Amino acid sequence: MHRVAALVHAPQSTFELACAAEVFGIERRGLPARYSFQACTEHPGPVPTRAGYDMLVTAGLDALDRADTVVIPGWTPTDEPPSPAVTRALTRAHQRGARLISICSGAFALARTGLLDGRSATTHWALADEFAARFPAVRLDPDVLYVDHGDVATSAGSGAGVDLCLHLVRVDQGAEYAAHVARSMVMPPHREGGQRQYSAPPHPAQIDGSLAPLLEWAAGRLHEPLAVEDLAAHAGCSARTLARRFTEQVGTSPGRWLLDQRISAARELLEASDLPVDTVARRVGLSSATNLRRRFLGALGTTPGAYRRAFQAGPR
Repeated sequence: MHRVAALVHAPQSTFELACAAEVFGIERRGLPARYSFQACTEHPGPVPTRAGYDMLVTAGLDALDRADTVVIPGWTPTDEPPSPAVTRALTRAHQRGARLISICSGAFALARTGLLDGRSATTHWALADEFAARFPAVRLDPDVLYVDHGDVATSAGSGAGVDLCLHLVRVDQGAEYAAHVARSMVMPPHREGGQRQYSAPPHPAQIDGSLAPLLEWAAGRLHEPLAVEDLAAHAGCSARTLARRFTEQVGTSPGRWLLDQRISAARELLEASDLPVDTVARRVGLSSATNLRRRFLGALGTTPGAYRRAFQAGPR
């Protein structure tokens, strides 16, 4: 029996904890139980949650000394470091061979142990900038759903914790066992792409300088075959001067900005319409379904068809 212990911390996110509990802690008909699951905390007793109620956790940090896998199911506030006792317990568990995994903001607590230094990791896309600034020794990959090094693993935001836990079941017990667990949860055994497809599409920057009219003009003509030279001509400057002004005011190149706007417009059409992918491509100025697929894969790590299946609210 593989023992899994989830380290909870006030205010605990109930969803991140449930990701691990649902995968590792539920007995399923027709499937032999191969995991035991328990929650533990530094100070046993009532633990406030972010859902407005307290949960009673009776196990202390000594549960980590017996666990084969330790889960950190979120950690808020992210700027609060684990106590010395928690850090020692996590480090001690790792040293004796336990696997340490984090879900969403739990990467902040795991990173403070130093176990992620010099290695790749991920966390929720909205926390990526904060994580990168706080832990420069960690190679942050904000685009993936999870990163698994065997002894330590991190997942992206919230629901990606399920992806990581199912992946670990697949590693531990094989694909057939993991597929059975996934089916019982009405979940795909493996999701396409990374978390870039779930981050909010970029909105036009708040520009105080002279580029604002140009950005508005270009955003209304994405269906046209605009090029950087067209933007420069409309702005009445050279392409080199335009590139410098874009870097200063927008933080990216004119070509990159234009592509980002087209992908963002394509995302909106895929979510809100039943237009064929080729039509969507032409409407956002990407000429063909083939070009749109290539650009989508490069920007979001998934295809337009898979994106539509995941995010379309319903037939239009």
